[in-house]
Amino acid sequence: MKTIRSYKGCSCRAIDPELVESIKSEMPEDDFFQDISDRFRVLADPTRLKIVYALSLREMCVYDIANMLEMTQSAVSHQLRTLKQAKVVSFRKNGKMVCYSLVKCDIAKLFAMVSKQLAAEG
Repeated sequence: MKTIRSYKGCSCRAIDPELVESIKSEMPEDDFFQDISDRFRVLADPTRLKIVYALSLREMCVYDIANMLEMTQSAVSHQLRTLKQAKVVSFRKNGKMVCYSLVKCDIAKLFAMVSKQLAAEG
């Protein structure tokens, strides 16, 4: 029979202490989870998700994004600034025009995975 042991800060006792220790030993540091949480927080906005979706299809300039979303250029620029600070999008200047694209396609893959899951849930 396994020994039931309590852990610091927990009012309950572990049923499987070896399992608890095994998982704890594989758990990344708190900074890792904070970084992921910050990234999800940036993506937890419908307007920014629309921008990410559009940019997953192709590079776009801020004016085209504003027209697509029927928003002001200023409002779109604010959202793009947030995405840029989170390293979700990058930009390049073409004369006076600024064009945006996704930094990594992995975010587009994440978007597709969540969309597929939502579709499966009906």
